[in-house]
Amino acid sequence: MKNYLRGFGFLIIATLTFSCGSTDPTETSPAVAVSGEPSLIPLPAKVEWENKYYVIPQQNNVCYTGEGKEASQWLQALLSKAGFVVSSNASGDCGNWRLVQDVSLEQSLGEEGYQLQITGEGVVIKAASKAGLFYGIQTLRQMFPAEIENGELKSGVSLRQTFIEDQPEFPWRGTMVDVARSFFGLDYLKRHVDRMALYKMNRLHLHLSDDQGWRIEIKGWPKLTEVGSQFSVRRGRAGFLSQDEYKELQDYALARNIIIIPEIDMPGHIYAALAAYPELNCDDYTNLTPIRATPPEGFEDYDVGWSKFCLEKPEIYNFVSDVIGEIAEITKGPWIHIGGDEIKDPRYEEFVVKADSIVRGYGKTAIGWEEATKAVVDDSFISQVWHGEVEPVVNVKIIESICTNFYLDHANVPGQPNTLNWCKEDGVSLENVYTFKSVNPNSIGVEAPVWSEFVLSDEMMDNRFWPRAIAVAEVGWTSGEKRDFESFKQRLGNHGSRLRALEINFFRTPEINWGPEKAIPGVFSNFKPASE
Repeated sequence: MKNYLRGFGFLIIATLTFSCGSTDPTETSPAVAVSGEPSLIPLPAKVEWENKYYVIPQQNNVCYTGEGKEASQWLQALLSKAGFVVSSNASGDCGNWRLVQDVSLEQSLGEEGYQLQITGEGVVIKAASKAGLFYGIQTLRQMFPAEIENGELKSGVSLRQTFIEDQPEFPWRGTMVDVARSFFGLDYLKRHVDRMALYKMNRLHLHLSDDQGWRIEIKGWPKLTEVGSQFSVRRGRAGFLSQDEYKELQDYALARNIIIIPEIDMPGHIYAALAAYPELNCDDYTNLTPIRATPPEGFEDYDVGWSKFCLEKPEIYNFVSDVIGEIAEITKGPWIHIGGDEIKDPRYEEFVVKADSIVRGYGKTAIGWEEATKAVVDDSFISQVWHGEVEPVVNVKIIESICTNFYLDHANVPGQPNTLNWCKEDGVSLENVYTFKSVNPNSIGVEAPVWSEFVLSDEMMDNRFWPRAIAVAEVGWTSGEKRDFESFKQRLGNHGSRLRALEINFFRTPEINWGPEKAIPGVFSNFKPASE
């Protein structure tokens, strides 16, 4: 039976369940969805499955300790969406669902680890923090039928009994959305956050400025959005996030244990700002090499490395300080990304050192693309490595975004239309992502960017991120010695129905068995006019 169940997410059986806190059998809906061995992603550090099931009763009580109230609300939302009746109490020993914050677990499981136990008596999740409790609930969520995601669950639920002890390999498990070339607004970014949270990802990097557009409101420099946000790459979307929208996105993300990292790319990739404020240019635009556009016109092409601040002007640093100051004031996370890639200038290192100092002066930690480590930045600086060719002059922590493994704007399969291929001509496959292994002792984790030169719609952004971002999630969470690509492919295929229920326009990777596609009936399906 165990091998038979492994191939199916859920079976339907007839059963009797017991009401919460009672030994009297209570008849429920005859159809109960029973989990086999759930296809969990990321793969937990330790799992012990039992050949027994816990049938969720109609009446449920969630009890929590410490900072578990927020987690109890997530759990109540999950159970309520499945059609169960749920109450909650601030208590450590009651009910069939227990959420226990135990700070001593940080020694063995870290800040984000958790324990999940399902027995015949109910479900217990223990963790040192709110984040760990949240991740335990995300694991539990994947044990429910996929129909829980879109409200189409029509049966009760039976969970495979288990003990799981889990913690992440890396503290940084991220994605990057380029909203500068083509704009992606608040609604899409919230959906992206939701999907990241399901797979325990915790960092969302927003590339907010580039030659083709400026995407964040700066009140002290209003033309950045009045002028700079009106541009985009050819056929792309223009726009910007107001400061209120940016704050709303952060609150939404933080509730899901995701921290937003804003990036203002400088001193290069800066033409949108130069178009808005021409005084940031040199006389005769000698900072634009070659000149591909001049203020006030926009730039809609794909070339890089041609624009930069006029670094010989001291007033450049007034602009940088004002912008970083406003970003720091409205950013709840500890990091601000200053870009720093693809530029040649004799004053480059001086600029990076000053920009790093400005960020630290506003109480934040600076991140930059790996070129920034050619400068003697502070020890707190974090380098985002994307090609690995820079020889750093400082010893700092790194985020690994190697383009051959993590640049998801590249093709899912060779020849995919509207994709980049400058880093890897045949694309970045699911296997390329999954088989990455870090060998750098300074690594704090992984991050997968999507640059939006050719990504012009929500559907296209979905197609680039998913399912490869799920592989990124497992690379960031699951230790290398436990990862196996064949196992991952099987588990990922079983997530096809969940991705469809979430209405994600994911790429159907050919080597994955995604299960049956849901047919959408036409308006005249099964209709036949009555004969006279």
